[in-house]
Amino acid sequence: MNALTPNLAARLDATVAEHDQLGRSLEDPAVLCDPAQVRALATRRSAIDGVVTRYRQLRQWLRQIDENQQIVADGSDADLAAMAAEELPTLRAQAGELLENIIGELVTADDRAVGSVILEVRAGTGGAEAALWAGDVFEMYQRYAAVRNWTLTVMDFSPGDQGGLRSALASVQGDAVWQGLGYEGGVHCVKRVPATETQGRIHTSTATVAVLPEPEKVQIDIPESDVKIDVTTAQGPGGQNVNKVATAVKMVHIPTGIEVRMQESKSQQQNRARAWQLMRARVFDHNQRLANAQRAQQRSAMIGSGERSERIRTYRWKENIVVDHRVEQSFNLGSVIAGGLQPVVDALIAHDRAQRIAAL
Repeated sequence: MNALTPNLAARLDATVAEHDQLGRSLEDPAVLCDPAQVRALATRRSAIDGVVTRYRQLRQWLRQIDENQQIVADGSDADLAAMAAEELPTLRAQAGELLENIIGELVTADDRAVGSVILEVRAGTGGAEAALWAGDVFEMYQRYAAVRNWTLTVMDFSPGDQGGLRSALASVQGDAVWQGLGYEGGVHCVKRVPATETQGRIHTSTATVAVLPEPEKVQIDIPESDVKIDVTTAQGPGGQNVNKVATAVKMVHIPTGIEVRMQESKSQQQNRARAWQLMRARVFDHNQRLANAQRAQQRSAMIGSGERSERIRTYRWKENIVVDHRVEQSFNLGSVIAGGLQPVVDALIAHDRAQRIAAL
């Protein structure tokens, strides 16, 4: 059993204080006038609700344990001391189990607090089949988002020549969306007979996935002077509007060199807004990686870095199984592709939580 150490108690006390402050802020008329701020504060408060409720219950049980121990040590009332002694094992077991639950929730609270992400899926190696596979992966996430009651908005979509997609960008919003999608970054391999294969041979194709937590505007301020913006005509299929009207937006963040292109909409204004949305997420992610280099290294050792060069999962069509290489577990392929990704996510959360607890 983990002990309630002074450092852990201090961290939990700070979480309670934060929870109370968030409650007061959500009653502030100035805050209530800003829907974006209300959403951000409410999401954070919801993420730590369970930790705070259980910690308050734990404190009550720990006080009861102290009182029982004092009664036993005093011994002036033999019957009362016997009753107190009899209760102690149960109280200690309950407190120990509750503390384990608290620690498990505490180390993942920050993940649950992120309610919006940007999801990017790209075709990898494998030609036309890779584009088809990337399309299947993107549809898997669309189905999973529907199961979780998340809102998925396509920001940019580039179709494959024979179906599927070359690349797709989407904003996904909802409760605990980062915890649900944050482990998906990396290379997704499929082993199957392509629709274009005439001799029944199994091919290996890949799709790469990137997931970025999407910050609120209040969390990151990018001066317009730091961004070079070019407006051009769109490239590729799209009817008469393409190559005639300047609607495509290209942005370059000068300090980091991060580049963003957006041309999905025929509206320059909408493309510009989406480009800023993606730029904020990428710069925020860049800054977080620099600021948390040590933590990122630990996380890499636990569940994989999520980099696109890393194979995280293989989908074996013939055996109807999905193998996640970080936890070395297999899952039903048909269910996962249909949007039943939660068992995979739960296994990754449990694995990651155990590693984070061990690192406390």
